[in-house]
Amino acid sequence: MDRLTSWERRTSAALVVIGAGFLLSWAIPVLVPGLSPAAHTVLWYVQVVAWCLFTADYLIRLALAPRRLRFVLRNIPSLLVVLLPLLRPLWLLRALLLLQVVAERVRLPLRLRAVVYVTGTALFMAAVGSVAVLEVERASPDGNIKTIGDALWWSLTTMTTVGYGDRFPVTPEGRLVATGLMIAGIALLGVVTAAIASWFVERFERAAAMERRTEAQLSQLVAELTEARKALADLAHTQDALREELATLTARLAARPNS
Repeated sequence: MDRLTSWERRTSAALVVIGAGFLLSWAIPVLVPGLSPAAHTVLWYVQVVAWCLFTADYLIRLALAPRRLRFVLRNIPSLLVVLLPLLRPLWLLRALLLLQVVAERVRLPLRLRAVVYVTGTALFMAAVGSVAVLEVERASPDGNIKTIGDALWWSLTTMTTVGYGDRFPVTPEGRLVATGLMIAGIALLGVVTAAIASWFVERFERAAAMERRTEAQLSQLVAELTEARKALADLAHTQDALREELATLTARLAARPNS
């Protein structure tokens, strides 16, 4: 086991907790707008500390990686997490703090991992998108997304590409969040469709393989029956020859004069 893998295994649980704490410290002020200034300050420092810890984790993993350029290219979401404060108001990128950690460290069978990942990602993105759009739309005088219920309804209709149009963002930040949810929704629907198609293809291939195996077994059985019939025919022919010889010997014995 290399040093990078060892570090990731030791820190996986802690990073999940840190990511969850970061998201909660961001979501709580949005969902509970009547918090005191002291509570807002505490939650803000929680976000800052969590971001610092994720930045330190990324830098340590980069230092431990045997091929650093490959590590950077394969961990773009982690790099975006580190650069998050420079990318505001891309609020939806906050989801990467927890989603990326869980996705990298959960070890499940491939098919189960795909199902869990797609389902979890859809629900996770809908929830985070709801909080993000509520944060930027609620203060807008022209906005029509004023409660978390409105935001959740809008997120679900946006991600499923239904788009009733009864709720929609009016601010540039809200539309940016909507763009992210649209892309995520289309991507997730594509993954689900591909997974279902792959499942059907696998089932058909398994059934076809079973049919081929059954046909091969039947062919082998027919060949064995043919050999058995041939052996029985040879045995019958041999039996007839023995009978003829026995009859000939009997006739000869009967024809010999009595001594």
